[in-house]
Amino acid sequence: MLRVTRARLSLLAILFVLAACATGATDEGRDNGAVATIPAVVEKVVDGDTAWFVLEGGAREKVRFIGVDTPESTTQHEPFGEEAAAYTGSLLGVGERVSLELDVDERDRYGRLLAYVWLAPPATADDREARARMLNAMLVEKGLATVLTVPPNVQYVDVFVALQLEARTARRGLWA
Repeated sequence: MLRVTRARLSLLAILFVLAACATGATDEGRDNGAVATIPAVVEKVVDGDTAWFVLEGGAREKVRFIGVDTPESTTQHEPFGEEAAAYTGSLLGVGERVSLELDVDERDRYGRLLAYVWLAPPATADDREARARMLNAMLVEKGLATVLTVPPNVQYVDVFVALQLEARTARRGLWA
């Protein structure tokens, strides 16, 4: 069952990439200048792709990481779910300062804030920096998440798809 789900997710990712390319939502359309982020402090990691943060100004927000989907580790226990949650927890220690970057849609249907989680403030929105500093990208690179792109939040879809292909080719994590 999990293999079918991964195959379907991969197919969806490819379709979303094609859709993003058709609308110009690729690197060429991205401003490579300064990145607008919101300073935040880690309060609690929920699982591999969700955490609670206290934003600058004191607002407390449950944040779902944009563009990625990790296996379940809370109510269900899917293969690599615990590993994804542990990896996220190892990088998002309670009290750690991070930067959250929003995309077009700021919230999902459950009211969670949607964000790219930067472990260090990014200087630019280029692919190299995303690979090195963005938790969302790091999860995909390690094979602990699959690409899950929901337009219009497609700013880094090209980076995520390339990292997923690399992880799959190298048989890392979910692709082992």
